[in-house]
Amino acid sequence: MADPKSVVQRWFDEVWNKGREASIDEMFAAEGVAHGLGQGEADVRGPDGFKSFWRNMRAALPDVQIHIRDMVVEGERVAVRVVLEGTHAGDGLGTKATNRRVQVAGIVIVRIVDGRIVEGWNSWDQLGLLQQLGGLPSPETDRFLAR
Repeated sequence: MADPKSVVQRWFDEVWNKGREASIDEMFAAEGVAHGLGQGEADVRGPDGFKSFWRNMRAALPDVQIHIRDMVVEGERVAVRVVLEGTHAGDGLGTKATNRRVQVAGIVIVRIVDGRIVEGWNSWDQLGLLQQLGGLPSPETDRFLAR
């Protein structure tokens, strides 16, 4: 049985960095739930629900890479500080393709049971993402905020 740390490392490597959709079925439990990823931050349930979210993200950011910066393991829970990088080359993320490079920080906490993800809590810098896509002014570009 794989330890929780190696399951999470494999998840980010295979599912996100290598784009292996089949790994979702292998690693995300049938009863699994991911909090904070669906539309309006609704829960995403089961492998099929996660695959829908995953396809939308990969369509918007086809070269997406998620880099693990820190990882803390306690029992069946793994807390991970990550940085997502990619090019917004496809429609999605609330806007038409901008072809802009984005870099977004996030914190993910995952619960692993019997080598599979059964629950995940996701928190991403959505404001920073919208600023990078040009959907909101950033402090560097907004003259009013720069004063």
